[in-house]
Amino acid sequence: MEYLAAGSAPSVFAQMFGSGLIGLREGLETGIVVMVLVAFVVKADRRDALKWIWAGVAAAVAMVIAIFLIIHLGTSTVTTLTAELIAGVASLVAVTIVTFMVLWMSKAAVHISSDLKHDMSTALMTSASAVLGLAFLAVGREGFETALLMVGYAESVSGGLWPLLGLLVGIVVAVVVTVLLYRGAIRLNFHKFFLYTGIFLIFVAAGILSYGVRALQTVGWLPGGNALAFDISEHYDQSSWYGTVFAGIFNFRPDPTVLQVVAWCVYVVVVLFFFLRANRQRPAAPKRAESTSPSPAATDAGI
Repeated sequence: MEYLAAGSAPSVFAQMFGSGLIGLREGLETGIVVMVLVAFVVKADRRDALKWIWAGVAAAVAMVIAIFLIIHLGTSTVTTLTAELIAGVASLVAVTIVTFMVLWMSKAAVHISSDLKHDMSTALMTSASAVLGLAFLAVGREGFETALLMVGYAESVSGGLWPLLGLLVGIVVAVVVTVLLYRGAIRLNFHKFFLYTGIFLIFVAAGILSYGVRALQTVGWLPGGNALAFDISEHYDQSSWYGTVFAGIFNFRPDPTVLQVVAWCVYVVVVLFFFLRANRQRPAAPKRAESTSPSPAATDAGI
């Protein structure tokens, strides 16, 4: 694929913005999970369990970093064609993760907080290792999704370490926001936040899907590699600021194949329809989002 050099300023911004949003959303979801667990043990006067929660969180973070590095760096030792195949498959996996994340979270949001509290209550009565394991699994699930999603995103934008840096910036911002929420320093309408970021991620995922389709067409796994839907290369400047932004965030290219366009359109229409319908059916949680206590805030966050 003929993407721009990662060193140009607009391209760097676009690559970091897309991954930064992923880091912010996923980091905030993970942070609220931890917030629910911490708030529960503090309220239960079991501060002695906090160290096991943080141990589980640290183990989960280490696992996520290892998964990302193994998959992402492993592609550098293979041939170009094999790397294209891996990137294409990783992109499809990433799209599956995004789809599951935005659709499932819209339906299961109201139950997750109570489920976490119930599981933590059971773990506190069992053992320290049970508390550690619960924290590890709760955070590890979110982190595992983020790692695989970022592999697909990083491969699709071909931005070297810039997408990873954007992810880290997004996670740092999410950590700060989570701490401020826990302390009641800020208030956030979680329903609107996850609604708007969910819509944005659907379009990001559609771009990753389009890239994955093109990559698999290149290696011969999918047909129609030479059947272009349109070609506006003469009128569309990929080196311009708009070209780098659309390529870096949405994986737009001026010469997509017919299969790429069909896949993009079908994905956006179908997933966006179910996502918006699921969010319309959600209870009116934003009213409780104004509370500054950790537990209601976490509940409204959909965690």
